[in-house]
Order: sequence, then structure tokens, then C-alpha cells
Amino acid sequence: MSAKNEQETAGTPQEILAARRAQFVSFVEGRVHDRALAEDLVQGAFEHALARLGDVRDEASIVAWFYRSLRNAIVDRHRRHGTEARALEQLAREIDHRVEPEALGTPRVCPCVLRVAESLKPEYADALRRIEVEDSAVHAFAEERGITSANAATRVFRARQALRRGVLAACGGCAASGCVDCTCASER
Repeated sequence: MSAKNEQETAGTPQEILAARRAQFVSFVEGRVHDRALAEDLVQGAFEHALARLGDVRDEASIVAWFYRSLRNAIVDRHRRHGTEARALEQLAREIDHRVEPEALGTPRVCPCVLRVAESLKPEYADALRRIEVEDSAVHAFAEERGITSANAATRVFRARQALRRGVLAACGGCAASGCVDCTCASER
């Protein structure tokens, strides 16, 4: 038996895998091109493997079995990431092609909305101004800022959430009715 094979079979399955952790991380990093993600995937695979080590009958094959587990984890990550990216792209398309209902008169929007919008993080305020106020398309905004459409859609989504939270904090009950034709600013 070679020294390498003795090293692979020496110790418990946990010890065998732990001794090769750096190799596993390097293997995954070469496929996902992100060290932190590689560390996370290897850690997740270790956690998953601990529950299944009893299923491995031949300790000599533990390393090959674990590499298969890592490949599966990489494929699962790519699938999840692809699903997220497609969902964000769909959101960007929906935002670009939204149809606004006909206004039944022009309601007075609460001045708190503008005040809260001005207090948002600059990239959020910029996204809301360009997309919501100036009616720019998400993909056009993304190109202007040098980001992906998915990133732009995420930014707009988070900006809307932050604006909603800020208006709720500023206006309270008035915000529940959409902050139109409200009197909260005059009450303060």
C-alpha cells in the first residue's frame, strides 16, 4: 500500500475529510470563482456528509464520495443562482413594462414621502428618482450605472421597501391609506 493510500485510510472518515479541507476548498473555488462561496459550500457539504458517513461502506472511497458531494453542491448552487437571476430579470421586465391605471384626479401626495425619499441611501434615492419619477426603464438605468438589470431591479425593490418603512414610521395610520390626501404633515 502506498503512503498516499495509507494516509487516505488512516483515521476516521471525519479525520480523512478534515485533512483534505484545503484541497476541497480549492476544488470548489476553481468552479465557482469565489473563495467565500467555496468555503460556504465545503462547510455545507461537510455538515451534509456528517449525517451520511455511515452510508459509505469503504473508507478508502470516502474522498471520491465527498468530491461527488461537492460537485452536487456546486450544481445545486448554480441552479439556485440561475433561478434567482431569472426571477430578478423577470422583475426588471415587469417594472419596465408596467401599466399605470388612469388617474381619477390628482390626489395630493403626503409631503412626508418626499422627505423620507430624500433621507434614503443615495443609490436608493437615485434609483427611485430615475425609475419612478423620471420613468426610466430598469435596463436603461442599469446601463447608465454600469450594473446588471437584475441588480437594478433589486436596488429599486429595496428602495421601495425602505421608502415604505420610512413613510410608515413618519406617518403612522395615514400611510395605511397610501399617504394621499392626508393631513399628517399639517398635524405635526
